[in-house]
This record gives sequence, structure tokens and C-alpha cells, in this order.
Amino acid sequence: MTILDKIIEKKKIEVAEAKQRVSLEELERYPLFDRTCYSLKESILDPERTGIIAEYKRASPSKGLINGTSTVQEVVRSYQDAGASAISVLTDSDFFQGSLSDLEAARAVLQIPLLRKEFIIDVYQIAEAKAYGADIILLIAACLDSEEIETYADYAKSLGLNVLLEVHNEEELQRSFFESIDAIGVNNRNLKDFVVDLNHSYDLVKQIPDSYIKVSESGISDPKTIQALRNAGFQGFLIGENFMKTEDPGRAIKEFISQL
Repeated sequence: MTILDKIIEKKKIEVAEAKQRVSLEELERYPLFDRTCYSLKESILDPERTGIIAEYKRASPSKGLINGTSTVQEVVRSYQDAGASAISVLTDSDFFQGSLSDLEAARAVLQIPLLRKEFIIDVYQIAEAKAYGADIILLIAACLDSEEIETYADYAKSLGLNVLLEVHNEEELQRSFFESIDAIGVNNRNLKDFVVDLNHSYDLVKQIPDSYIKVSESGISDPKTIQALRNAGFQGFLIGENFMKTEDPGRAIKEFISQL
């Protein structure tokens, strides 16, 4: 069983338990549910910002604890101030030590788009994302079929959310072109064994239609890599561990951006 299989198995139990605690109808009454979402496309293409989607990540299945001291609000605020175009916050508790509370805390201090980084397997999680202040949801093609991707993306758009679809290979990409998707991200990290290879991005970028925002995800640790990815056709760059593994993620992103 791969890491992804274990995560999805656990996620099914987690979602069933969440539905027992709070119904979908209750989520729709949360104060943040009716807020208007920031546009991912506008923020990524804003010349005043960098295209970087900076991630708050405490831990991962492959690395264990990455940063157990820096708080959500101090980190995401510093990311925003440094010029990030959007913020990603992991909400998985078992494998990444995240929570919906982290998402809500981030929302309170941000004026740029906020992504709920989660393994979505149910529309309920999309409603949760909206209720806790997200602007963007992530759909991972590796754990969804085409019908699920279209259904979840359509539902997200009906709530005013932006949709980032994540792919790892050509097969996942070719079965995932839907009008309700705003951005397509190529994850350079294989979710089955967590090995990183930037060639995934370079191999797939030309196959992504220009109607989508193109995002390269994971394994970006050098400002020169962003320039190379930009030249290849990418507009967005999701970076997590590179900043979070330092004692001061806010200072790390400022130094990184100063070299762009």
C-alpha cells in the first residue's frame, strides 16, 4: 500500500466522522461561507506579486516534522508581505499535522487567495473549505476519476471557489480538462513514493492549454529554477518545505524573492 493509499483510506474515515459532527447545512451557515473569494488568476498574474504560492506545512509523511515552532499567522503574514501571490495551508492532521483551525487563522490575516491543501474525496470537504475561509481548493487527479474531478470542480465553482487541479503525468492531465478548473499544477513529487523530479513539469507544460494558469509544484529550492520554469511557460510556483524547514520562514522567502 502506497502513502497515498494510506492517506485516502484514513480520509474516508475522517470525512464520515466530520459529517456526523457538523452537517453540510450547518457549514453553509458559517460566517465565512458567504464571503466573496479572491481570484487566483488575478493574483498569480499581478505584476506586483511573484507567482509564488507559499505553503505553511508543519510536517510531511516523507520528512516527519518540518517546523513545529513557527505559527500559522506569523508565517502566512510574512509570506504575503514578501510578495507571495497566494498561500497554501495543509489541513490534514494525521500525515501533515495541519487542521481547519490553521486555515481559519490564516484567513484572518490575509488579503490574498488562500488554498486549502487537502486530499479531497467528497463534496463535503469543499463546503468545509468555503466555511473556513479558503479561496481555492485542490483536486488531486491521482486519487479521483474524471467524473469526480468534474463534479467536485463544478460544485466548487458554484460556491465561488477557485479550483487548482494537480496532475503527475500525461494520463492524469489528458482526462482532466474541464471548464470549471482555473489552474493546473504539475506536482514534481510522486505521491506514491514521494520522490521529486522537476522533469515532470518540463515534460507536461506544453500539453496544458493556455486557458489554464500553469503551476509547478514541489522541489523548487533555487530562485533560478523559477526563472527556468517561467521561461518554460509556468506562471505559478508552489513552494512549501524550502521556507518551512528554516528557523524563520518569513526571512527565508524574502531572501529567496530578492534573488528572483
